[in-house]
Amino acid sequence: MDTNYLDLLAERYDREEKVVTELINLEAILNLPKGTEHFVSDLHGEYYAFQHVLRNGSGNVKQKISDLFKNWTQEETDAFATLVYYPEEKLQLVRKTLHQDSFNTWLKTTIERMIKLTAFASTKYTRSKVRKALPEYFVYIIEELLYKTDEFSNKKEYYSKIINRIISLGQANKLIIGLAYTIQRLVVDHLHVVGDIYDRGPYPDRIMDTLMSYHSADIQWGNHDVLWMGAYAGSKVCLANLIRICARYNNLDIIEDVYGINLIPLLNLADKYYHDRQSFRPKVVREDRLSEEERLQITKIHQAIAIIQFKLEMQIMKRRPEFHMEHRMLLECVNFEKQTIDLNGKTYPLKETCFATIDRDDPGRLLDEETQVIDKLLYSMQHSEKLARHMNFLVNKGSLYLNYNGNLLIHGCIPLNEDGSMKQMTVQGKPLSGKQLLDAFERFVRDSFAHPEETDDFATDMVWYLWTGENSSLFGKKEMTTFERYFIEDKETHVEQKNPYYALREQESICRNILREFDLDPDEGHIINGHTPVEERNGENPIKANGKMIVIDGGFSKAYQPKTGIAGYTLLYNSYGMQLVAHQHFHSKEDVLMNGTDVFSVRRLVDRRLRRKKVRETNVGRELMKQIAVLDQLLFYKYQKKACIQTDRPNEHFLV
Repeated sequence: MDTNYLDLLAERYDREEKVVTELINLEAILNLPKGTEHFVSDLHGEYYAFQHVLRNGSGNVKQKISDLFKNWTQEETDAFATLVYYPEEKLQLVRKTLHQDSFNTWLKTTIERMIKLTAFASTKYTRSKVRKALPEYFVYIIEELLYKTDEFSNKKEYYSKIINRIISLGQANKLIIGLAYTIQRLVVDHLHVVGDIYDRGPYPDRIMDTLMSYHSADIQWGNHDVLWMGAYAGSKVCLANLIRICARYNNLDIIEDVYGINLIPLLNLADKYYHDRQSFRPKVVREDRLSEEERLQITKIHQAIAIIQFKLEMQIMKRRPEFHMEHRMLLECVNFEKQTIDLNGKTYPLKETCFATIDRDDPGRLLDEETQVIDKLLYSMQHSEKLARHMNFLVNKGSLYLNYNGNLLIHGCIPLNEDGSMKQMTVQGKPLSGKQLLDAFERFVRDSFAHPEETDDFATDMVWYLWTGENSSLFGKKEMTTFERYFIEDKETHVEQKNPYYALREQESICRNILREFDLDPDEGHIINGHTPVEERNGENPIKANGKMIVIDGGFSKAYQPKTGIAGYTLLYNSYGMQLVAHQHFHSKEDVLMNGTDVFSVRRLVDRRLRRKKVRETNVGRELMKQIAVLDQLLFYKYQKKACIQTDRPNEHFLV
């Protein structure tokens, strides 16, 4: 250990007693039960459904209430759970139904119950950690109530007086609200978002704001997240893709109103060259209200940005032959006179063509007007302060995959061949596959993000490849048939062939090989996957390969729910094991408040450990052991400098 580092550390631990106290504390923490991990995936901008799942901890809050208050009716449990989920709104409803004296009595009873539930939810945490979770303005009072004992009667009047005075001073509501959010925080120790915060739904920005203030979270990038990151990092083709998707799902507000990106130049271009076409009308859900003028504007914008996208994609395909995507330069396959396209040896008629801006001698060339529009959009994108905060958070808290507590978290897939071997891709002259390939992909994403002024460099083009390339771990298909869906009636051309991974992940042996590839124990580990909605209504099982593969994309996005039959899966992993939770459609917060309804349904046991897993066996535990090793050395170097003997902890010693 560098003695200069130890000297610096000694400034913080300037007495032997401080080092010893911290060592004892860290060693004790290693023997606590591991905290509960909460896994969500494919949120797609569905902020309110996500908020509810976050507040109820995928049913964990209600389970704690049921475990603590065993004699309660279901109605009492539901009412109290709703108070914990939405304390401000529930307090208002209760206040309207009770006279002042009755309300004061209810407040006293509720505070006592909230204190009991807080204490119950905090049993596997240190007092220090619980203190950090408490509302700052009530820390002293809550700690007095949390750690009271009924063994002696000396303080009964003291505790009663505290609660009565809180009520008489008009602070009861604030205390209850603070305790409710403390309970929400304590029932989940760490949150994993396994990809796709963006696109489809209307409020990804609110989800990002929530995650930025959440006490402990990480993100595994989804294909839609990388699309937004790529656009901010300078990829014009990623930008065109995301605007097209927003237009398709009537979601342009997120671009213009939330992130402040001016779409007027694009609208002017669209008005000049495009007309109403059925294939480009926005997908509108029942609660959306669009005037005929608004619908027509979005339809035109949709066409204008789609054509810009197809042109920009062709330019990348030409300058990056190593991507092997020349067959996707479909504008060069169009017969503009006959309005047909030659595709895979067949000729198909085109429907509703919108090719007014295409140079037939050079279909991939942007008009000067189109170049100006996309340049202005990119400038606006890169100068959005709010978007900058969100994208920087995505990069800093995110990764392409994550090894965490023995499990592999990945949004998309591990590219495989038909025989289950790792699919190889040559990247800048180097053949890569498996973990090495994904590590290279992540380096390019970070490289592109670090140099947003480079718009046509290899790293930025590789971010787009992650969105649509055959060997991408985020896309997981042979090709993206966007062009065919717009212009060809024959649905056979719309099919996107999935990577063999999605069939092979049903096999336990394949999942074990993948876990080994990522340096994980195949006996203990699991692969936790998103990206492909599980069609439960058609009998698909989200738990695959004898429990080694867990797919948690069940359709948070309303666009997928008719196909999946549910509204998403989430996963809970506590010290006893894993449980998968299926969620029904979330109607509204008002429905929960008025009727006490919840949106989770069946819990499925993934596995149960024979013994509780401790902090020592987790990623956090490994970091704590590193800190212990350093403090051991500090104690020896600075304060004791005596002989030492080895303990049974690897690379550590015990001082005597």
